[in-house]
Amino acid sequence: MSERSDQEDIRRQRRSQLLAQGVNVYPSKVSRTATLGDLATHWQDGLRQTVDGRISSIRLQGGSAFIDLQDETGSIQLFVQSKKLGADFEMLTANLDIGDFIEAEGETFTTKRGQPSLDIRGVRWLGKALRPLPSHWHGLQDVELQYRFRELDLITNKKSRPIFQARGIILKTVRNFLDQHGFLEVETPMLQAIPGGATAQPFVTHHNALDLDLYLRVAPELYLKRLIVGGLGRVYEIARCFRNEGIDHDHSPEFTQVELYVAYADYQWMMTFYEQLLLEVCQHVHGRSEFPYGQHTIRLKTPFVRLSFRQAIKELSGIDISVADPTLFQAARKVGIEVNTTMTRPQIIDEIFKTQVRPKIMQPTFVIDYPLELSPLAKKKHDDPTYTERFQLLLAGTELGNAFSELNDPVDQRQRFEAQEKLRAKGDEEAQRIDETFLKSLEYGMPPTAGLGFGIDRLTAVLMNQHNLKDVILFPTLRPES
Repeated sequence: MSERSDQEDIRRQRRSQLLAQGVNVYPSKVSRTATLGDLATHWQDGLRQTVDGRISSIRLQGGSAFIDLQDETGSIQLFVQSKKLGADFEMLTANLDIGDFIEAEGETFTTKRGQPSLDIRGVRWLGKALRPLPSHWHGLQDVELQYRFRELDLITNKKSRPIFQARGIILKTVRNFLDQHGFLEVETPMLQAIPGGATAQPFVTHHNALDLDLYLRVAPELYLKRLIVGGLGRVYEIARCFRNEGIDHDHSPEFTQVELYVAYADYQWMMTFYEQLLLEVCQHVHGRSEFPYGQHTIRLKTPFVRLSFRQAIKELSGIDISVADPTLFQAARKVGIEVNTTMTRPQIIDEIFKTQVRPKIMQPTFVIDYPLELSPLAKKKHDDPTYTERFQLLLAGTELGNAFSELNDPVDQRQRFEAQEKLRAKGDEEAQRIDETFLKSLEYGMPPTAGLGFGIDRLTAVLMNQHNLKDVILFPTLRPES
């Protein structure tokens, strides 16, 4: 990438020549009278207009030139003639390059072939491009370069921009839906003394002035529940979170998730609410309640299927997770899970679920009532305290939401944290830590509360029929270029 091509040398020479002639190829002000999209929507021949944009193609025909110009809203053909520009025509055509930004003034007209065009009276540079763009016709084919140089991907690949426009619509719709239902948007710390709220390994950093190690948050959960303790009945955060884990098609170390909490509600209430939210998002993105994903058509037909965690594993893997450890571990090996001596029972159960259940569920399904050992922050079920009031939404073979009836008993919560610490002592680096500040907060009293978290990246990927999170994250985490 550091070596210049012949085209780059030529472009730099043209830049130098223009500057030597007193041409400002990087001016500050523009005189645009209309975007290209507005011009096309309200098209009328014979209007004097000034437009701005990037050159996508140049075709010279004797004393004329046809230039295709694009801006963020559309495109137009510019018709440039030597007889109308005089000496400027030679200077212009000799120094223009595909990728340059220009401003063009002219009169609108429609060609004999019916193409809206601008008959140019004047052109000036707005920005000289020193590197050639990828092929206009073939786009940026190297997937690695698409992720590393997203700007080139957006310029050349027509399928990329709608994905990120849809992501913006999803974020806006989620925010509006929650605001309309009485939620308050808040912000909680990204630097935390104890990384709580999720079973995950954190990133660590150091604060020099305090001489203190801090962690990038893995979740905003514990802080948001402290706000419920403080009397804010409905809160949410659209949070950037960080987990020091592997990178694959379904995981990113940096991601965006929404977490919301509602006082005086439980996980059953949250299931119905989440159904409504997803339907609202799908309608804004697709205009209907179904969409394609791979070879499937996903239908958000409510109410979604409810399936208990134990039942889901038994039906889809044949394993009964209530059996003793030796039998469970042996069953896990039979379905292809690599069991080692450091793995705990919760890790084995979680691995069975991730490999044998989650990939097989395509239509929206609430898997409910998770084992206690997998849910250190969820309230126990009254009729069976070995399970909790928790659900995950499975859709298109992935997880699209995790929710609890939140644990509000501070004594029980301390015992759960202590159990997590024991798992950590056995080698589980993702086990949660005891957070004394959060426990003290619970001791002041928290009402019955329902909480939900879901990832914007995964939701966007599923709705836009993408099978790799890197395709819906503008600048995904990558290895440095060698």
